Amino acid sequence: MMIEIENIHKTFNHRNVLKGVSLQVEKGEILAVIGGSGVGKSVLLKHIAALMHPDRGSIVVNNLEVARLKGRALEEYRDHLGYLFQGGALFDSMNVYDNIAFPLREKTRLKEKKISEFVYGMLEKVGMQEEVEKYPAELSGGMKKRAALARALIKNPEIMLFDEPTTGLDPITVNSVFKYIKMTHQKLGFTGIIVTHQIPRIFSIVQKVALLNEGAIVAAGTPEEIQASDDPVVQNFLSGGIKETINE
Repeated sequence: MMIEIENIHKTFNHRNVLKGVSLQVEKGEILAVIGGSGVGKSVLLKHIAALMHPDRGSIVVNNLEVARLKGRALEEYRDHLGYLFQGGALFDSMNVYDNIAFPLREKTRLKEKKISEFVYGMLEKVGMQEEVEKYPAELSGGMKKRAALARALIKNPEIMLFDEPTTGLDPITVNSVFKYIKMTHQKLGFTGIIVTHQIPRIFSIVQKVALLNEGAIVAAGTPEEIQASDDPVVQNFLSGGIKETINE
């Protein structure tokens, strides 16, 4: 078992956001967490990244209870994580090369020649060799997401967390970003969790899907199982989500 989330609860300002979420993600799988806006999908990711701690319940990753990690142990845990933030979070003052090189320069003792090898290798994986000298302001939305994906993957993390990786992108660019996530997953084999509302597109790149509704997981299974579910909550969300995707 790679990630095991057991009955986690989280309250903000007397509002119960997570009300007993339980999930399991096997090593090498990608799980999509779907659900409406404001149901706690991003909050769940932040718990896995140890940016938040649950009020109760546990998150165990590779036999480590995440909420109990401190100091060096917490740093080491986060070294094995990649996090693609919703906005990409690129440094505006750095070009693409320096943005991607940043984690290696900050967290490793690699020589610049070796860093260059890694950066150009990653640029090739995400198809951005021609944009290496450009700054974020010069990139399209899709290119920014690719650059952010490359930076998140540069240290070859065991676990990748994607927080709405296609927000604000047009349908063609959405497909492009998902294609690169799928391709890099096939090459690197990370365990991934993607928070998204992009259905049905997301079903083609994940092995499991979980629907978060009213603070709890109401359905989980393969994309095929979720789409075949006769649960009215699932079907209502899927039909609404499909209409939203077609009309975007």
